[in-house]
Amino acid sequence: MRKMLLGVSTLCLLLSAPGGIAKNPPKDQPKPVKLVLSPASTIPTADILKNLRVKCPNVSITLDSTKSDYMLEAGGWPGNYKFTMFKPGGLAVFATTTHMLSNAVKDVCGFIKTNKSAK
Repeated sequence: MRKMLLGVSTLCLLLSAPGGIAKNPPKDQPKPVKLVLSPASTIPTADILKNLRVKCPNVSITLDSTKSDYMLEAGGWPGNYKFTMFKPGGLAVFATTTHMLSNAVKDVCGFIKTNKSAK
């Protein structure tokens, strides 16, 4: 019984000690970013989301434009994808044209990473 109490006490100390086993999440972790797709987008949401999860997991797609950081207009077809990002209020802030959908999403993620303050 004593050994068990000693083990539990030690575990509690390790978990609560600064620099112990349980550490706070890193402060350099990217903040969550929400995109809303433009009604003019022709690329299915599922295809964009599949690539977002791989390229930038902190970015999600929302249906509520009032809670979004950017609007993404995603159009084109294989071999000619055209993506445009808009700030709230309608100002276009980024555009890319690529041959592959994954590269268009990668470019969007790169823009988001370098422009941390969306609003």
